[in-house]
Amino acid sequence: MKRRNFLQTSALGSLFSTIGLAGCAFEGANESSAEVPVESFLLEETTVEQLQQEMATGNLTARSIVELYLDRIEKIDKNGLNSVIEINPDALSIADQLDQERSSGNLRGPLHGIPVMIKDNIDTADNMMTTAGSLALIGPSPAKDAFIVAKLREAGAVLLGKTNLSEWANFRSERSSSGWSGRGRQTRNPYALDRNPCGSSSGSGAAVSANLCAITIGTETNGSIVCPASNNGVVGIKPTVGLWSRSGIIPISHTQDTAGPMARTVADAAALLGPLTGTDPSDPRTDYSEGNFHQDYTQFLTESGLQGKRIGVWRSSMGFHEKVDQLMEESFELMKTAGAEIIDPVDIKSNRNIGRAGYDVLLYEFKHGLNQYLAARGTTIKSLEELIEFNKTNRETSMPYFEQERLQLAQSMGDLESQEYQDALEKVLRLSREEGIDQVLQEHDLDAIVAPTGGPAWPNDQINGDHFSGGSSSPAAQAGYPSISVPAGYIHGLPVGISMFSTAWREPELIAMTYAFEQVRGPREVPQLLPTLNLP
Repeated sequence: MKRRNFLQTSALGSLFSTIGLAGCAFEGANESSAEVPVESFLLEETTVEQLQQEMATGNLTARSIVELYLDRIEKIDKNGLNSVIEINPDALSIADQLDQERSSGNLRGPLHGIPVMIKDNIDTADNMMTTAGSLALIGPSPAKDAFIVAKLREAGAVLLGKTNLSEWANFRSERSSSGWSGRGRQTRNPYALDRNPCGSSSGSGAAVSANLCAITIGTETNGSIVCPASNNGVVGIKPTVGLWSRSGIIPISHTQDTAGPMARTVADAAALLGPLTGTDPSDPRTDYSEGNFHQDYTQFLTESGLQGKRIGVWRSSMGFHEKVDQLMEESFELMKTAGAEIIDPVDIKSNRNIGRAGYDVLLYEFKHGLNQYLAARGTTIKSLEELIEFNKTNRETSMPYFEQERLQLAQSMGDLESQEYQDALEKVLRLSREEGIDQVLQEHDLDAIVAPTGGPAWPNDQINGDHFSGGSSSPAAQAGYPSISVPAGYIHGLPVGISMFSTAWREPELIAMTYAFEQVRGPREVPQLLPTLNLP
């Protein structure tokens, strides 16, 4: 589909009168794949800037935009994509209030009236639940918004709903199917519904790719923003840990966790990044962002962003798929045409030596963080131990396909005072930072390192689990450094992303470089929600 000419807004009035509103929750969605009817959509591929222009001229209102997206969700998501776990029943009233503010000359900023969906592990003190996709947390909403949700509301965004995810942010089983949760069931890939969206921010990636909202928010511990960005053909920014607060987000690792924007363009992702920054007393890691954050990252969008930049190719992350390698080589050539100097190869040798220590850090910190979160929130389930027992008791609905080995292994770990944890954490940080990314950047005088985000999406398989072919998320994830994935191209119609990452607080430079690459690469292909790939 090609995006409609946005000037054709004269028919909006008659269109709005026929729109039906979506329901408020999508629990118990059908597991089977289905063909989704694809119709032309007025807001297809519409950017944040374009939405603001249309609201400024009066062609659109926040309410009319929300109504269009709600209708799109009703037709597309509930009929097979399954990326939305719950609709905000207050979305239209929020939009009405923001329209009133606009009419009185009170504009909160570039997100005023923009519909955003967030992952269902981010607390909202409203009429929506926060469950991490788990049946164990179904019940009353949290008493307080997550810090970034409060910032989102303050910025004037319309919180449209919550997206499905890999249950417990994919930290439940070694054999999980990304995008599957007990509450939301299986999210599908909008390019081919029998393919996987990757996780754990599966719903966030699929929803924004399918044009169900303007922007989404995902979370990442290791790969959970950039991988679904790659599989769903969108942009994902994993910020430096501490750029966005994590308070009010169901945790895995206080060392690696961060939320971040997911969008169809670098510009849209950058528009969301700035307004949600700021120091938060409830998350001491944000103290390090003081003097390092910007409230507007769109100022760094420049077509000359690659001019004179030295980009190192992490060659050893390639080689897992010949067509991915071909896309990478084409991407490197495009970067050269945009003025970059490609340094090939570079190697993050220390990454190979982290080994089991990286997993141990997550296990220790998950147990500690989740117990703290559950106790503070006051849920019926008050500890990791009780969660494990809940899943055992409700095995048929909570664990029909795969188990909870990661939860059980985390429960067996000691506390954060243990020497094993302290040694593992020191090893991970040293090998990923000063002996890892920082050393490579310094040795080769690099501005960034580039690598394939992953391979093409694999078929959904709840019985055997995911079939990852390759990826490059670990170095930046373990270091807590920023990484941005942007679409690089397509393999048999399936998108593949390319990642750029660097040292801490380099979001401005990475945004400039990925934006410049996006301009020479050209716009992404809009997903057609095919039941399966039309392979010869």
